[in-house]
Amino acid sequence: MDGIVLLKDDHKTVEKLFKQFEKAGEGALAEKRKLADQVIEELTTHTWIEEKIFYPAAREASPDSKDHVLESVEEHHVVLWMLSELKGMDPADERFDAKMSVLMENVRHHVEEEEKEWFPEVRKAMGRNRLKELGEEMEAAKATAPRDPLTVPSAEQ
Repeated sequence: MDGIVLLKDDHKTVEKLFKQFEKAGEGALAEKRKLADQVIEELTTHTWIEEKIFYPAAREASPDSKDHVLESVEEHHVVLWMLSELKGMDPADERFDAKMSVLMENVRHHVEEEEKEWFPEVRKAMGRNRLKELGEEMEAAKATAPRDPLTVPSAEQ
């Protein structure tokens, strides 16, 4: 699978979880906790493979993408800390839904920038074969990626 397609599939998976969370009623605390846990796992794995595999390859193929990568890493930093806070938060906490809402806004902004502005540039710079190699590498890395948001490199910055 092509690396950009894999990342876009991850984006779709997370967006589907966001929509389910938004549709869950006020009293659906167990469902919201389960959805939040799935979001935490998906986004932690996704940011890990982006930072460890995709971003370095993108910077190498397209040196002009340096600023985009640096901005993305900073966006990851914010998201990862929010994920770590959500991980231990009771869904009955009055801030739980608000924190999820802010997380969704941040992630949606990040996804839109990547998919509309950056991915086309990276696709052109890398080519089909390199993207296929990256996709296979990222898919394999998902199995061993950490599940704790604070273990992703950008969380420490």
